Amino acid sequence: MSSSTAEHAESHAHGHGLGEAVTHSAAKFGMWLFLGTEILLFGGLFAAYALFRAKFPDLFYESHKKLDITLGTINTIVLIFSSFTMALAVSASQKRNRKWLIILLSVTFICGAAFGVNKYFEYSAKFHHGIFPDTNIFYALYFMMTGLHMIHVFIGMGIIFALIIMAKQRRFEKGRYTPVEVGGLYWHLVDLIWIYLFPLLYLIG
Repeated sequence: MSSSTAEHAESHAHGHGLGEAVTHSAAKFGMWLFLGTEILLFGGLFAAYALFRAKFPDLFYESHKKLDITLGTINTIVLIFSSFTMALAVSASQKRNRKWLIILLSVTFICGAAFGVNKYFEYSAKFHHGIFPDTNIFYALYFMMTGLHMIHVFIGMGIIFALIIMAKQRRFEKGRYTPVEVGGLYWHLVDLIWIYLFPLLYLIG
């Protein structure tokens, strides 16, 4: 190989690596911007909750006692554990460990599904006892915030499922782990929102 050819190859490799680094940074920045809008959305709901709780403290206190703290606690543990497995999945993708990446993403997906099943039983119990979003302002906010959060869980599960398929297709074996890292950021937001929702709705009332 001539020196000019070698220099061209090195320059191409450097440019390719630089392009991937720029793409990686841009993708993360875009996700952080999106997460910022999500935080603003839930921040508005948290503010509305605080406003109405200050206006109707007795109503909120009595209503929150009818929530299932056991299921809420289980779901909190499930999501915290899923955040841990998601972080390990990102690490596995960076180390190009395809086997563990698939396993950890699958465990995270199962945790999301378990959260959804628990939420289904919790909602069903509320409806069985005649508790609906129009029962009072507390339950209106409860169903709105937890329902919106559940939608985010479903979206996160869809992202994780897509990542599993991509991992099985060996899409992350050349150090291109950006989708896993960006997906992990979204899933951590889902977990973080619930960590705020759980004490606000189930413990404080």
